[in-house]
Amino acid sequence: MNTRLRQHLRATASLALPVAIGQLGHVMLGVTDSLMVGRLGHVPLASASLGNSVFILILVLAIGLASAITPLTAIARGEDDHEQAGIVLRQGLLLNSIVGVILVASTILLSNILPYLNQPSDVVERAIPYLRIMGFSFFPMMVFVSFRNFIEGLSFTRPAMVIILLANLVNVGGNWVFIYGNLGMPALGLNGAGYSSLCVEVFAAIAIVIYVFRSPRFRRYQPLLEFRSFNIPMQIRLLRIGVPSGVQYFFEAGSFSFSAIMLGWLGATALAAHQIAISLASISFMITLGVSHAATIRVGHAMGQKDRGLVRQAGFSAVILAIGLMSTAALTFILFSDFLPTLYISDAEVIPLASTLLILAAAFQLSDGLQVVGHGLLRGMTDVTVPMFIAIVAYWIIGLPLGYFFGFVVELGAPGVWMGFVAGLSTAAGAFLFRFHRQSRRLFTSR
Repeated sequence: MNTRLRQHLRATASLALPVAIGQLGHVMLGVTDSLMVGRLGHVPLASASLGNSVFILILVLAIGLASAITPLTAIARGEDDHEQAGIVLRQGLLLNSIVGVILVASTILLSNILPYLNQPSDVVERAIPYLRIMGFSFFPMMVFVSFRNFIEGLSFTRPAMVIILLANLVNVGGNWVFIYGNLGMPALGLNGAGYSSLCVEVFAAIAIVIYVFRSPRFRRYQPLLEFRSFNIPMQIRLLRIGVPSGVQYFFEAGSFSFSAIMLGWLGATALAAHQIAISLASISFMITLGVSHAATIRVGHAMGQKDRGLVRQAGFSAVILAIGLMSTAALTFILFSDFLPTLYISDAEVIPLASTLLILAAAFQLSDGLQVVGHGLLRGMTDVTVPMFIAIVAYWIIGLPLGYFFGFVVELGAPGVWMGFVAGLSTAAGAFLFRFHRQSRRLFTSR
C-alpha cells in the first residue's frame, strides 16, 4: 500500500469513526426503548413497533431533506469561503426549522391512518398518542441535524458523537421516570417512552447549539442566527440536494419496510428470523454509513478546491475502506451464522432460518456498503437527482419484484425475499460507483 493511499484511508477513517459510533448510538436509543417498553407487555411493545414504522419513514425523509448542509458546507470550506459556509448554516437552519414544523403537523395527521392498517384495536389505541408525542420531536431534531451537518461539513465529527452518547443516558433516565413513574411522576407507560424521546431530542438540540455558539472555532462563520435576508438562491440549492436525497432515503427505507410486510405473509417464524438477521446487518451498515458521511465531507472539500484528482482519490479511498469493512462483516456472518441467532432467541424453528438469512446477508454486505458509500460520494459532488431515480429502480423495480418472485412464485420463502435485497443493493452499488467514476472524470482540470 503506497503512502498516499494510506494517508487517504487514515483521513477517511478518522472522520468516519465518530459518525459510525454516533449512528450506533442512534440505534441504541431504539434498542433501549424496546427493552424498557417490553417490560410492560407485548401489546405496548407492538404499539411502539406500529408507531415507529410510520415515524421512521418520516424520519428518513427528514434526514435526507437536511443532508444538503453537509456537502455545501464542505465545498465552502474547500473554497476557504467562511462567509458562504455561514450562509449555508443560517439558511439551512431556517429551512429545516420550517420543515420541522411541517413534519410535526404531518405526523399528527398521519396518526389518523393507523386504525385503517388492519392492526389489533388495542395496539392501535396505544400507538396513536405515542406517535403524536414522537412527532413533536421533529422540530428539535431538525435543529440538531442542521448544526450537526454543518460542523461535520467542516470535518468536526466528534462533538455530535459525544452528544448522542450522552443522549442515551438521558433516554434511559427519561424512560425510567416517565414509563414507570419514578421521582414523583405518574407512570405513563408507552406514552412515557414518547416523552422521553422528545426530551432526548430537546437535549441534543440545546447541547449542540451551545457547543457551536460557545466554541471559538466557529465564530468566523457568524452562527449567531444573524439572518440578513431570506436567501432564495441558497434555499433553492438546499432543496435541490435535500429533496432528492430525502425521496431516495424514503424509497430505500420503504422497500425494506414492504419486504418485512411480505415476510409477514409467510408467518411469525419468517418474520422473527428476518428481524434477527436484519438487526445484525444494520450494525455493519451503520459503520459504513459513517464512511459514507466521511466520503461526502472529503469529496465536498475537494470539490471546493476544484481538484479533480483529489475528488477521485478521496472517493476511491472510501470505497476501499468500505470493501475492507464489509468483507470482514460478511466473513463474520458466514463463520458465526449458526451462533449469532442464538443470542436473540432459542426457538428451534427460527434459528435455522435466521442462519440461512445471515448467509444471504453476507452476500449483500459488499453491495450494501458500496451503495451507501457511492451515494455519499455523489452527494459530496451535489449529484443527487439521478441517484434518486437509480435508487427507485434498484429497490422498487428490481429488488422488490424479484424478492416477491423468488419468495412466492418460486416458493423459496424468506430466503427468496432476501434474494431481492441482494439484487436491489447490487444494482444500486454498481450504478452509483459507475456514475461517480464517470462524473468525477468530467470535473475541472486536476492540479
